[in-house]
Amino acid sequence: MMNVLIVDDEQLARQRLRLMLNGMGEHVIAEAETGEQALVKSQHINPDIVLMDIRMPGMDGLEAAGYINQLENPPAIIFTTAYSDHALQAFETHAVDYLLKPIKRDRLELALQAARRLTRAQLQNLRAEQEAGVRSRICVKTRGSIELVPLEEIIYFKADQKYVTLRTDEHEYLIEESLKTLEDEFGERFVRIHRNALVAQNGIVGLSKNGDGHTCIVLRDIEDRLEVSRRHLPSIRKKLKHLGSRV
Repeated sequence: MMNVLIVDDEQLARQRLRLMLNGMGEHVIAEAETGEQALVKSQHINPDIVLMDIRMPGMDGLEAAGYINQLENPPAIIFTTAYSDHALQAFETHAVDYLLKPIKRDRLELALQAARRLTRAQLQNLRAEQEAGVRSRICVKTRGSIELVPLEEIIYFKADQKYVTLRTDEHEYLIEESLKTLEDEFGERFVRIHRNALVAQNGIVGLSKNGDGHTCIVLRDIEDRLEVSRRHLPSIRKKLKHLGSRV
């Protein structure tokens, strides 16, 4: 039996799906009327499957699916819609299936079978990550939504009082994690350059001097220059030499 979240702005559509799912022995754990509600409920109740309409007011189903797919343990998503013109976009979000309304029971059963197989694979991947003990993404809050930033996209972490800035090539996020905790977890990927900064090793291009004569890190893809402390400078030079960089 799978735990299912039904997302549709039409009450009659939700009722019809609930009746069909109950008749199949599936468990409907919640309903949502908008994409925003779908994202929030997916985070809090951890459904196995989300049956989601596409055209809804506010955040539509495609946008909601993009966010839901970034959760640590994302559910399988099956789109349910009266329109066929979003099929390509739907499958680009890694949807399991795309069901056109009025939905037939046999098509829904096939989609649920496919979702069940995918969910098992997701759970296996999640267990593997947990056993490894190192996250592959960092959870951030932005504009009232939750996003997961892949570790390979992060260029540096920089501490500022009680917050830490997470920097990618396009965005900055504030996270409430200590620099020491991040260093302990990701020490193989990031190097300490200052008491207030960790930099991705593969993001370091070289060294330069700023206007005050202090040595700074030159980073890939961005113009930010982070100061290297005298304490950490020898290890950074050694690492750059090892990587074959010219300082």
